Amino acid sequence: MEDKEKIAIKALDYVENNSVVGLGTGSTANYFIKHLSRRIDQENLNISVVASSTASEIEANKYSLNLLGFDTLEGLDLYVDGADEISPQLDLLKGKGYDLVKEKLLAQSADKFIVIADSSKKVKFIGENNLIPIEVLKDSWRLTKNLLDQLGNGDLRKNAKGDAYSISSAGNYIFDYKFKEKNIKLLHDSLLVIPGVAEIGIFHNIADNALIINNGDIEIISLNK
Repeated sequence: MEDKEKIAIKALDYVENNSVVGLGTGSTANYFIKHLSRRIDQENLNISVVASSTASEIEANKYSLNLLGFDTLEGLDLYVDGADEISPQLDLLKGKGYDLVKEKLLAQSADKFIVIADSSKKVKFIGENNLIPIEVLKDSWRLTKNLLDQLGNGDLRKNAKGDAYSISSAGNYIFDYKFKEKNIKLLHDSLLVIPGVAEIGIFHNIADNALIINNGDIEIISLNK
C-alpha cells in the first residue's frame, strides 16, 4: 500500500458518526473517499458528504455516498484535503486545481480541517516550490493584474491544452504568481484586499492538523490557534 493511501486511511480516525464530511480534491483525497465509503458500509454509519470540486463529486457518486448540494450546506463537522505546500506554522498552499473558493469555504467552515500529504509537501515558507494561485473575476482581470503586478510577477493560467485560459468552477480566471514577500500573513492580507480577487491559494491559520507521511511513518503537526 502506498503512502498516499495509508495517510488517507489514518484520516478516518477523525470521522465521527452522524456527521457531515467535506471531501477534498486530488489523488490522496480520492483514497480518503474510497476508504470512507468502506467504513460507512462496514460500520453502518450515518455520514453525509459535500464535494469541494466536480472531481470529488464524481468520486462521491462513484461510491454512492450521501452527497449534499453545496448550496444547501450551512456547516460541516470535518473537512479532509491535501495541500501543495505545508509550512512549519501549518500554513498551506492550495490551488493547483480550480476550486479555491469552494475549498477555502469548506476549510474555514468546518469544525475541524485535517490536511493529508506526503513529506515532499513540507516547505520552509509558502511559495518555496510553487507559484501562488489567485482566483480573479473575469470581467476585470486586466485591472486586477495591474494591482497584483505591484507586488509580484505572474500571469493567467492556461488550460491543459494551452489554447485557452483556465476557468474555475465559479467561472473565474486563475493567476499564478511569484512574490518576494515571505511574511505569509502580510502577503495574505495584502492580496485579499485587492479589488477583483475572489480568493487566493494561501490558507493562513485555518488547518487544525496536518498528517504527513514519509515511507510509512506518520507525523502529526498540530498548532494552537
